[in-house]
Amino acid sequence: MEGGVTVAGKAEFKECLRLTWTQPYILQLVLSAGIGGLLFGYDTGVISGALLYIRDDFAAVEKSTVLRETIVSMAVAGAIFGAAVGGWMNDKFGRKPSIIIADILFLGGALIMALAPTPQVIIVGRVFVGLGVGMASMTAPLYISEASPARIRGALVSTNGLLITGGQFLAYLINLAFTTVPGTWRWMLGIAGLPALVQLVLMLMLPESPRWLYRKGRKEEASAILRKIYPANEVEHEIDAMRQSVEDEVLLEGSIGEQSLFGKLRKALGSKVVRRGLLAGVIAQVAQQFVGINTVMYYSPTIVQLAGFASNNTAMALSLITSGLNAVGSIVSMFFVDRAGRRRLMLISLVGIVVWLAVLGGTFMGAAHHAPPVSELETQLLANQTQTCPEFSPQVHWSCVDCLKASSTCGFCAHQGDKLLPGACLALNDASRGTCRADRREFYTEGCPNNFGWLALIGLGAYIVSYSPGMGTVPWIVNSEIYPLRFRGVCGGIAAVANWVSNLIVTQTFLSLTKALGTSATFFLFCGVSFLALILVFLTVPETKGLQFEEVERMLERKDYKPWKRYRGADDAEPVKGGREIGLAMP
Repeated sequence: MEGGVTVAGKAEFKECLRLTWTQPYILQLVLSAGIGGLLFGYDTGVISGALLYIRDDFAAVEKSTVLRETIVSMAVAGAIFGAAVGGWMNDKFGRKPSIIIADILFLGGALIMALAPTPQVIIVGRVFVGLGVGMASMTAPLYISEASPARIRGALVSTNGLLITGGQFLAYLINLAFTTVPGTWRWMLGIAGLPALVQLVLMLMLPESPRWLYRKGRKEEASAILRKIYPANEVEHEIDAMRQSVEDEVLLEGSIGEQSLFGKLRKALGSKVVRRGLLAGVIAQVAQQFVGINTVMYYSPTIVQLAGFASNNTAMALSLITSGLNAVGSIVSMFFVDRAGRRRLMLISLVGIVVWLAVLGGTFMGAAHHAPPVSELETQLLANQTQTCPEFSPQVHWSCVDCLKASSTCGFCAHQGDKLLPGACLALNDASRGTCRADRREFYTEGCPNNFGWLALIGLGAYIVSYSPGMGTVPWIVNSEIYPLRFRGVCGGIAAVANWVSNLIVTQTFLSLTKALGTSATFFLFCGVSFLALILVFLTVPETKGLQFEEVERMLERKDYKPWKRYRGADDAEPVKGGREIGLAMP
């Protein structure tokens, strides 16, 4: 049995394109697969821009960072539960019904958000969308792998992953397109229901997974589906291969003995091989989130505003850069992961992440240090037309940073001629915002005007370039290779839950951290966590490149096992002479 994830080659993608145009069934499958990934990515990206306008429409959201974090993170919380329930539904009812239910949840959530009269209703819609995302994220790739022709399976699964980042980029484009339309955020969130509806219709016309049908004893139905997928001269061979694979799977489950989740988990943790593999897999997944990537994906326009760009439109336009770089990085990873190796890519990625998070922290520190002061004269000039920030006192020297940190929630109205000159500190409300903008001034609520904004954008882009090809994709590949086959399901589930929970923690705390610690200190905190992740990955994650599943298992059970040693793919899995470090030396 060959180990690892099959990375689709050029010939496989060409065959995929050919079959897409010649066989209607394959075309439907490609569309369904693409929409599943697209929905996952779209939901990640769309909330980042919509949040700016939700904040403008609801004073409670404007004044509460926790409420903003909750609106974002409840989709992640729903996804955790959706993924757990989705696993049970996949086995009980099949792959096709699970995807259909996920589409219904996503469509319902999109409609609830689009029509929401209050922030609380938006949160309910986010939970529904999260449930759909969680179910689809684990069901769609499984359905594709089981219901597609073997010769293009890798290409279709790779396309599904690639379109997740494509969905994020599309979300930023759509956000930008609706900035001047009445209802802004309602259109941004509601339009996600259209792809879900299309996928729902397509799935109604597609068959169930033949593998699932065969396991349930519906062998004739499974055979009929395979006859639609494969040429007549290949059908019998594929049916026989599926029968053998299912029988081996049943025997494997029988060898574990325990059928309950806790029973399987107890037996898995009793194995040294599983413990070592699970430690590496979970650390890789947690590190993927704790380096702060979803602060960028979920809050990218807000971060751009923290860098000193006040306009919502400008913030979203510049956020397109980060999303585009993330998509390009995913493509780069597909070409290099089998050349450079998994461990090496992760370590290089983490080094870049640490460096650029430090640059971002320093940039925001410089921006805060050079923030324009609050002028009593400027404040009094506008105080006749609106309300001064309650905490502001002329006897105390305040800068823009102090103004934005005020407990009553205030905004900074920049100088009319030069935004770096002293400005006014006003109470944060529609009247203050309107008065400031009517005088052709910029009104800042997140970050302060400065000359460091473009440096922050460069640092943000470099951070994405460092993250995407390595930590963005490799942890999932490592987790598909490092567990013994008989425990792959339960261990993969634990690692996936660790990833989602870490995502939830980061998403729910980022804005609060920027308020409590300051933007620069928050990025320095992520920098420190990323450095710790670099050390832990170095000490715990082995190289699995080129090793079969059985060879990975033998490597992990060795008494002299060291993750930083290079092992051959031979039967005895002996370390390479000299013990060169895997992550830092080419083969």
